[in-house]
Amino acid sequence: MRPAHLALAVLVAAVWGVNFTVIEIGLGHFPPLLFSALRFLVAALPAVFLVGRPKVAWKWILAVGLVLGVAKFGLLFVGMDAGMPAGLSSLVLQIQSVFTAAIAFAVLGERPTRIRLLGMAVALAGIGVAAADEGASGPLGAFALVIAAAACWGASNVLTRKASPPDALNFMVWVSTVPVLPLFGLSLLTEGPSRDLAALRDLDWQGAGTLVYVAWVTTVFGFGAWGWLLHRHPASTVAPFSLLVPVFGMTSAAVFLGESVSGPRWCAAALLVGGVALTSLAPARKTGRRPARPTAKAAVHPDGTVPALVHPVDVPAAGRTGAGS
Repeated sequence: MRPAHLALAVLVAAVWGVNFTVIEIGLGHFPPLLFSALRFLVAALPAVFLVGRPKVAWKWILAVGLVLGVAKFGLLFVGMDAGMPAGLSSLVLQIQSVFTAAIAFAVLGERPTRIRLLGMAVALAGIGVAAADEGASGPLGAFALVIAAAACWGASNVLTRKASPPDALNFMVWVSTVPVLPLFGLSLLTEGPSRDLAALRDLDWQGAGTLVYVAWVTTVFGFGAWGWLLHRHPASTVAPFSLLVPVFGMTSAAVFLGESVSGPRWCAAALLVGGVALTSLAPARKTGRRPARPTAKAAVHPDGTVPALVHPVDVPAAGRTGAGS
């Protein structure tokens, strides 16, 4: 990989990692479900008029839009609003690779290798350490919401794998149109119109800036650059850079939000990143089944993310997952 391409891969990982800190700041300006709805609205417009018509069946766009956009991001934003730290969220979401492998086994019959099973066990051990540390110092319910978000991310990865979109950017832009109305509706029902209107009425430059970052920088730039790299290099070369996401996520949260990183949390980070690396990058077990139709070297994600699954909207996880929160 050329130095310029290497720098771009690291930049994308940094953009996705810092995204969690930006989300935390944005939650100080918007209710979580409203923030998530606005994020998808801004991401979809005006991009939806520039990428052309959808290139896969609407059933897949709707399915991924609901599971990824409404369930995954709704749970993530609500969990972070309930007290889940930004840095820890960027780390815990990487467990999506374990959920992806488990769901792919149940739905697609993809049997994991022994190395991948070992990686899943190591990653789950990291989650256990993180849960014990968070239970002693923070809200365990918020931690559970982010775990549930990771599970939804894994399900969306498998759905994206089934959809096999030939153009990942086109697919994700159209997917971004689906969650807007459901999230707005859920926000009105659970957060209340008065709270939503107050947030919109009091919108300032910082709140607008967080929207621009989570929608255009992490989604449009991040996913566009990631897809560009995947078209020029083997997925096995590009995907490992997504493991840098929690590193940038925890570092930016410590620098800008003052979040402390305890000894157990560093231990959890080492176990999770190591387990995700084994789970995502280990070669798949060969089966007698006909291989699935390949996608355009892009995605089912850390978004999480492939490299057949790369979700751009947030954070990527490596290997057979995709990219992007």
